[in-house]
Amino acid sequence: MSDALSYVYAVGRDLVDGDLADLAGAGVGEGDPRLVVASGLQAVVSDVPRDEFEARALDDKLEDLGWLAATARAHHHVVDAVGSRRTVAPLSLATVYFDDDRVRELLTVGAAALTEVLDRLAGRAEWGIKVSIRVGATQEQAPATKPRSGAEYLRSRSKALREGDQAVARAEAEAEAVDASARALAVDARRHRPQEQSLTGRSERMVLNGAYLVDSGAAEELARVVATWADHPRLRVELTGPWVPYSFAGLEGSS
Repeated sequence: MSDALSYVYAVGRDLVDGDLADLAGAGVGEGDPRLVVASGLQAVVSDVPRDEFEARALDDKLEDLGWLAATARAHHHVVDAVGSRRTVAPLSLATVYFDDDRVRELLTVGAAALTEVLDRLAGRAEWGIKVSIRVGATQEQAPATKPRSGAEYLRSRSKALREGDQAVARAEAEAEAVDASARALAVDARRHRPQEQSLTGRSERMVLNGAYLVDSGAAEELARVVATWADHPRLRVELTGPWVPYSFAGLEGSS
């Protein structure tokens, strides 16, 4: 039995060895990405240690945030580098197969479905739109005069909380309008869970975290649409991308 498993980053159909020329040692665990070819398709793979990536060990590794971050960085670096040159369908983080023969089987058995996915992604990229409530847009206003009693304070506090909730509801409704404008220009769209403030490092509350699959010819129009929200008094609207279309590949690997 080999001490290595085959880690799969992405699948394409027009990849050549030259697409990986500058990725030596850049794979997960400093592996060397290579191509595995079958049925007119190519998988980008590298060897990873069996003792880290077999099922039981992997469950423990995924709890190690340092290991997980390093693995994710290497995975995305390889996918982004290849995806900047060719159309690829990325696989999920930590997708491993027993060996290259199993990867060839993936390409052969799934050739029709993989080709359909690649057809759908060709000439398109993923763009992200994040909408957050600007700091201060939902903050309570201090009472003009000091409350004269505990009951008056509670009434004032309750009113401020209601107004804060209403401000959030307005921001969410306006974020829906941003989403609708982007969807009108997109081939497909996905809504991801808004990121927590602990992840964004900002005090602003995120109310929309959208992903949009957009034809290359519509990218400038999308940027113009997002720019119309730049001076909104309550919302911060950010456009990110273009990205390899992770949200729209729909590929799930298994050993």
